Amino acid sequence: MHMVTLTKGVPDFREGKVSFDEDGHLERGKTPTVMNPNDKTALQAALQTKVRAGGRVSLMSMGPPGYKEVLQEGMGDVYADDLYLLSDREMGAADTWATAMTIATGLAMFDDEPDLIFAGFKTADGETGHTGPQTNWCIDINDELTDRPIITHVISLEVDPEQRRVRAKRLVEGDVSEIETVEADLPAFIVTDPEFEPTYRRAEHRLRYKDLREDAEERAAELDFDDDVTVWNQKDLNLDPDFIGLDGSPTIVAGVDPIPKGPDEREATMVDPDDESAMEDVFQTMNAHAGGD
Repeated sequence: MHMVTLTKGVPDFREGKVSFDEDGHLERGKTPTVMNPNDKTALQAALQTKVRAGGRVSLMSMGPPGYKEVLQEGMGDVYADDLYLLSDREMGAADTWATAMTIATGLAMFDDEPDLIFAGFKTADGETGHTGPQTNWCIDINDELTDRPIITHVISLEVDPEQRRVRAKRLVEGDVSEIETVEADLPAFIVTDPEFEPTYRRAEHRLRYKDLREDAEERAAELDFDDDVTVWNQKDLNLDPDFIGLDGSPTIVAGVDPIPKGPDEREATMVDPDDESAMEDVFQTMNAHAGGD
């Protein structure tokens, strides 16, 4: 069974050094980048499936050559067997639609069509949640790939490789109070919810998880970008430049508001925990913000 997890590098907002050009496009070369947190959740779902049902996990991203660190983070912090990067200047400044078109074409490049494709809920920079579903839509119109059902907001899943079925629990419209169970045939597209929690109840699964994680950490530490990452450019993918990157993006950025960086030093009022009157004032202040009585 072959699984592919999609990931994206996002600005490390903790650094407070996010740069944009005059057209409002993020200058990724000047901005510290990390792996999108929600994509790690998707990768954890793929790892859980590998531990329980076997198979191979590929990690795929679209971005500049500097994404080595992002792929390395995905391999070492969670787990991936192999790494793929779609990278070309023609792909730059793509919106979610152009990105989905490119990724769907990259997925068709595998010798064995993926049985499961995992994507995170949304990215920390765009916050649209469009790329996963749009990629699946592009798969449906790609003659090289099989149409597949998509299950979103997944919080747990079980895969039966012999029956070629996936059974998942998902949040209904993202509401944590309403959960439904759905089943679908493989191949399938899974969008994990931030509430997803991998589980390893059997001892053999916990041991296998430990061995795989240790193996991934060792391979990530010795990663050679030139030898260990498969890079496909615009010509490799045979994509029309008019349908990818900035030219293929219908989205127009009307404006960008800078993210303010918090002051290094902030005023604080020291309160002695033994001072009942002062602590009562603190409680009343916090309770008002919490909506209490």
